[in-house]
Amino acid sequence: MDRWPALATQLRHALLAESEVALAGQVDTLVVVAQCGCGDDFCQSFYTEPKPEGAYGPGHRNVLLDAPWAGLLILDVVDDHIAYVEVLYREPLN
Repeated sequence: MDRWPALATQLRHALLAESEVALAGQVDTLVVVAQCGCGDDFCQSFYTEPKPEGAYGPGHRNVLLDAPWAGLLILDVVDDHIAYVEVLYREPLN
């Protein structure tokens, strides 16, 4: 997450606040594979693993985090790996 160090810090703290210690340990090694591409001006979400064909399937869970901004921070976690980071209604990523 060298690309957006402030977001990485916020994500790590939010995960630790939810006792998601193993996921917090992944933050520094996440690589942006692709940005969402939906075109919505409030969305800055991104994939950290290749986008699935259809639904994620077994082993998928959502982790809703308390975003430190007036928006949403939701993770798609597949087999205990962060696959997608949903960042909504946040100032530009930094």
